[in-house]
Amino acid sequence: MDRLEAMTLLVEVVEAGSFTAAARRLGMPLATISRKIGALEEHLKARLLHRTTRRLFLSDAGQAYVAACRHILEQVGEAERIAAGEYAVPRGTLVMTAPIVFGRLHVLPVVVEFLDAFADIDVEMVFSDRSVHLLDDHIDLAIRIGHLPDSRLVALRLGAVRPVTCASPAYLGSRGRPSHPQELLGHDCIAFETLSPPRLWTFADGSAEMPVSIHPRLVVNTAEAAVDAARAGMGITQVLSYQIDEARRAGELEIVLDGFAPAVRPVSLVHAGQGILPLKLRAFLDFAAPRLGARLAAMAA
Repeated sequence: MDRLEAMTLLVEVVEAGSFTAAARRLGMPLATISRKIGALEEHLKARLLHRTTRRLFLSDAGQAYVAACRHILEQVGEAERIAAGEYAVPRGTLVMTAPIVFGRLHVLPVVVEFLDAFADIDVEMVFSDRSVHLLDDHIDLAIRIGHLPDSRLVALRLGAVRPVTCASPAYLGSRGRPSHPQELLGHDCIAFETLSPPRLWTFADGSAEMPVSIHPRLVVNTAEAAVDAARAGMGITQVLSYQIDEARRAGELEIVLDGFAPAVRPVSLVHAGQGILPLKLRAFLDFAAPRLGARLAAMAA
């Protein structure tokens, strides 16, 4: 039995949530995965996984074993990266994640420049407005917008963006322009659920936060959809300033309630920062941080 392969398969099954999902992700027959994990349990003389018709969960022994497997597999990966020379010269594949719109508008142009400058480094980009787990999803680097929880991750602050409330000129012409956040309850709203709770937006009242209830006629899970709906005259939305930059310059959206704008949100480069950094990561941090910082400063000007 190849125990390293079995460990890898076990972790994949746990992360995928089922044998079937892991088989699809790995492109491996379901029966093969089940047989290899069964052989691992037989070798250990312990039940690692419990399966019901609805879900899969770890036994007590399985929880401890999977945690150890993750640590072992990370050490093996680190050894392979050292052997491949990632700590000698900048080379290898850098996996990074960024919010969808910010990634497309601001991170991608910097990545293109970076690839031109570093011929031995490849980049895999994951655009997502959800917070991707770096270690579990094998991500080297993330662009995060918002205040970061305390963790083992290392964060390099690049600048900040601000939330804005906006609507199309056509909507404001027909429904009126709100002069105070409390008036939003009488307006049609478009909620971007990743930015804030769907029925509660936050504004600033001097130095204090002011939560305001809204009536969302439409709830979406991407900023692009919220912006598109607002441009179409559907209602008022609250997104981040860079997300409406093109529409605002084109006269398709106007900012309202600017005197009650919420506090700015920091933008950071985040990485695991465990041990010596691979040179591919160090090279990107040194290359991208000043360029992304300059872009954020230009938006704030």
